[in-house]
This record gives sequence, structure tokens and C-alpha cells, in this order.
Amino acid sequence: MEIAKGTDLPDLLEHLGYRVRRLGSYYTTKEMDSIRIKNRRTWKRYSNGTGGDAITFLQEFCGKDFREAVNYLLEFNGHRARDSPTPRPRPVQQAEKPAFTLPIPNQDQRRVFAYLQKRGIAPQVIRGFIDSGLLYEDGLHHNCVFVGRDGSGKPVFASKRGTYDLDGPGFKGDAVGSDKSVAFRLPCDPALDWVAVFEAPIDLMSFCTLHRAVTSNAVALCGLYQGPLDTYLRENPHLKQIVLCLDADGPGQEATEKFREEYAQKGYTISTRTPAQGKDWNAYLQQRGRARERGDYQQAAAR
Repeated sequence: MEIAKGTDLPDLLEHLGYRVRRLGSYYTTKEMDSIRIKNRRTWKRYSNGTGGDAITFLQEFCGKDFREAVNYLLEFNGHRARDSPTPRPRPVQQAEKPAFTLPIPNQDQRRVFAYLQKRGIAPQVIRGFIDSGLLYEDGLHHNCVFVGRDGSGKPVFASKRGTYDLDGPGFKGDAVGSDKSVAFRLPCDPALDWVAVFEAPIDLMSFCTLHRAVTSNAVALCGLYQGPLDTYLRENPHLKQIVLCLDADGPGQEATEKFREEYAQKGYTISTRTPAQGKDWNAYLQQRGRARERGDYQQAAAR
């Protein structure tokens, strides 16, 4: 059990065919960028809150039961000890990617409007995203659906965000078959040579609320996977500047430094924008709104 639990996860994932990459003090994969591997022995997937060691990884993602997972890891570690310090990755058969379909829309957008206004997003911004076909309310669970469109305007991605979060963080997840390399973005204005980069669609909308002149040239990665930014830059080769507006927490700032170095080497001019308060742009927007309300109340009381 100690041998199985102590399996080196980055080596195991490479052996299974995943493309492992380092992100600051953590490891993740290009296929599942919400996974964080810490100390090379434990993992956590932030999109659904699961985590554990190598045994639970094989149970979660490879369909093995407990005994099968332990036996597989013992064999894997035995081969490593006999053959080489690190295993040679073997190609694995990839399951056919399911077709992408958008969730069925609701007849109205009332819950989406109420939820996003509660988060501080301006009604004009919400209406603009809805009218542009980038946002709607799904009919089954009344989630916010953030629609990602490719260069031709075709929907290829959908990020769902629950509108009920009174008891803790609300539901988050991508629609089945979503193209993560596109994610969520605003169209590119050919007259502008910059693109602003955010982690989440709500942060992008918060920035648009704070800066109403921003109506294009923005990408929300829906995580920290840089694939959507690479796609946007490839589709718009006239872009020369990247404005990194990632979260102010540890993973966000680690990614900021990584992106800054990598894209500067590719010849882009890099700048950063960080919210003055809170861990992200929506937290800052809400704190600013509460401060204004207190100020208005104090002014009214003084009068």
C-alpha cells in the first residue's frame, strides 16, 4: 500500500499518455488543466473537488476498482525500478470525443440577470452579452451558460455556472464535448493590437463593468490552461500586446509569471492588471460596490 500510495504522479500520468506540465510549484496536464499535483504524490481537481493519491486517480479517471488500481501501481513501480528511473510514455487509445451540443435554453433570462446583478455586473453589460449570443440561461437547471465561439462564430464551447450559491460555491462545469482550446472570448477588433486575458467569464464581465469601453479583444481561459490564448493569437496574428488580468491568488500569480516569461520570449509585449482588492475582478467589483453603498448612506445621514 505504501508503494502504491507513494507513486510519482507526474511520471504515472506521462506513462498513461497525459501531457504533464509544471505550473509554479504544482504540476497539471494539458488535457485537464483544473488538476493540481502537489509534492508529486497527491492530486486535486478543483472543477469538482475530487482528489487523493495515485490509487484514487486510477479509480476516478481509468475506471479501475481498488484492487486493480493497487496491482497496476505495483506493476508500474516494479517496471520503473527494473528498467529506468522514469517510464517511457506509451500511447493509449483515446476515447472518441463526444459531440458538442449547447444546453437547451430557458424561455427567459430572469435568473441569470438576477444572479449576475447580485455579483455586481451592470445590467447593460449582461444585456450586451446576451444579445451577442455569448450568454443565456439554460432551461433545465437555470445555470448561466457562457458560450465560446470559434473564429467563424460557431459555438464550440460552453461553461456552465450555477445561479444558486447561498450554501457555498455554486456549480461549475463545461458542457460535454466543449473545445477547451477556444473557451470563452470576445471578438477581436482588427484596429486594436492587444488582448486582455482573464481566468473566468464572470471576471471578464466584471472588468467590462468597470471599464465600459472594453467591448472586444478579451479571452477568459475558464481556468489556467493557456490553449485559448494561443488559439486567439493564432487566429489574430496582428496582436502584439497581451494584458494579463489573472486572479490575485497564488495559482493566478504563478501563472502570470509563467505566461509573462513565455510570451515575452515569443516577442509579445506583456503587461499586467491586478484588482486593487480581493482575489479576482468580481470580488473587487463587489467590494467596490459595497464601499459606494456605505458612502452613499453616510452622505445621506450627514444631510
